[in-house]
Amino acid sequence: MTDQPQPLHMDFHLLDRQIVDRAGLMVGNVDDIELDVGDDGVPYVVALLSGQEALGLRMGGRIGSLLARVARRLRQADEPPLRIPYDMVARVGTDVVLSVHRELLPEPGLERWLRENLIGHIPGARDEGQ
Repeated sequence: MTDQPQPLHMDFHLLDRQIVDRAGLMVGNVDDIELDVGDDGVPYVVALLSGQEALGLRMGGRIGSLLARVARRLRQADEPPLRIPYDMVARVGTDVVLSVHRELLPEPGLERWLRENLIGHIPGARDEGQ
């Protein structure tokens, strides 16, 4: 028996999986993956990308391009998609579990915009703690 880790298949183990924090709270979905190539020529996962812009860029085509443009328009100009370094991943199973609480991650710009400009105007929406 070897100590080598089992290979990850990006399309099966990572893409479109839910990301949850260490307490089990939803963070988002894995919409894209950032890769790099090691000195040995083997690619490895650097970060998980989450958000409508990352998903749109991965999808491509007219619909993907439209999704990415809308997401860019509704976020701060200097704010990229949510990027979670892969060293924050504790476990990959039916979902991707992080080793940190979601409060330590930046809030995606589109979610903030929706909360402030749409959901925040619904009566009772700000009473979530009750």
